[in-house]
Amino acid sequence: MKIAVVGTGYVGLVAGTCLAESGNDVTCVDVDEGKVRALQAGVCPIYEPGLEELLHRNMKALRLHFTTSLSAAVESAQVVFIAVGTPQGESGDADLSYVLDAAEGIGRALRQYTVVVDKSTVPVGTADKVREVIAQVTKVEFDVVSNPEFLKEGAALEDFLKPDRVVIGTSSERARRIMGQLYAPFVRTENPILYMDARSAEMTKYAANAMLATRISFMNDIAALCEKVGADVDFVRKGMGSDRRIGHPFLHPGVGYGGSCFPKDVKALMATGRENGVELDLLRAVEHTNQRQKRCLLAKAVRHFGELSDKTFAVWGLAFKPKTDDMREAPSVELIEGLLGKGARVQCHDPVATQAAQRYFGNRVRYAPSGYAAAEGADALFLVTEWNEFRRPDFQRLKGLMKNPVIFDGRNIFDPTQMREEGFTYYGIGRP
Repeated sequence: MKIAVVGTGYVGLVAGTCLAESGNDVTCVDVDEGKVRALQAGVCPIYEPGLEELLHRNMKALRLHFTTSLSAAVESAQVVFIAVGTPQGESGDADLSYVLDAAEGIGRALRQYTVVVDKSTVPVGTADKVREVIAQVTKVEFDVVSNPEFLKEGAALEDFLKPDRVVIGTSSERARRIMGQLYAPFVRTENPILYMDARSAEMTKYAANAMLATRISFMNDIAALCEKVGADVDFVRKGMGSDRRIGHPFLHPGVGYGGSCFPKDVKALMATGRENGVELDLLRAVEHTNQRQKRCLLAKAVRHFGELSDKTFAVWGLAFKPKTDDMREAPSVELIEGLLGKGARVQCHDPVATQAAQRYFGNRVRYAPSGYAAAEGADALFLVTEWNEFRRPDFQRLKGLMKNPVIFDGRNIFDPTQMREEGFTYYGIGRP
């Protein structure tokens, strides 16, 4: 099939590359001329394991193209994906201006029957708005489909190529048939394509992310209570997860969720609720817990040291999670700003997110080339992102480099008993 993807951000670039990998002729469109030139030269603008290799392979095979011309990409396409940003508005709702601008441009470029697909995360009712915008500028027949993405940063290729499920929201049998053909190569393991109306598909995306955010915040509340009563959250987590109705995924306590999806989508779902007279009180509590949790390591440091001014702290991990350089809403930002605000010095290291961190902190922190270099002379070490390279350090070497052997483990990746045996003062999340 001939496919056009409007937007070369995280979702658009992953979707376009993976659709090309299954044999489609894909053209990705972006208004940023510099970004398009870089992509045409094979430069991948985001860090996602395996993406650059896949991009190069499909460009070489002439299945994947990049352009700034929306009309050239759309006029011959059978399916056009809208994958532009939906930034958060002042009231927490999603800003649809980029989506609707893209829809108008697509409508003006249509030359034949086309399936227009909302791939961006959008509020309930957006497909109807997109349909109205396109209908105002064209007489060409088209259908609008909601096809939300369920990509985890760091595992996006696997999620797209081997999805748990594909959600397709449409009332058109013709569009349903075309979308089924498009996704057939990705569901050969019998994972389902779930067909539904567009509004249900739009709600499914927000509901799924809100549920995952709720699980994280619930476990962080339980972890806080465990610390108060002397229980160990790791034992509690295992006991809960063994119940098949609950399961183990997303029951790991930590320093809160971040990234481009959960924070924004929880706020957007709450805004949709308010607009329709439904106060989603549970999600308000989820958001409150998450903000509190991002401050928990700083609070532990204050309780341990008292005054933080003139102290030096090492921070391991800056991205909001491993296998990505994304620092949007990352817990590390709240921690480091808190440390700097109290007069401390910060030495940090992340395997891939240093460049992104420089946009947040500039020269206010020191960027170390390794975890050990960050720990040199530090009064304490904060573990914020659980990259694999941080899981099994040489603790005696680490102890020798640090001024004080104190570790604040925001992901519970170290064993408390071993830490004490190695001579460290250790603070975890929800551990006595």
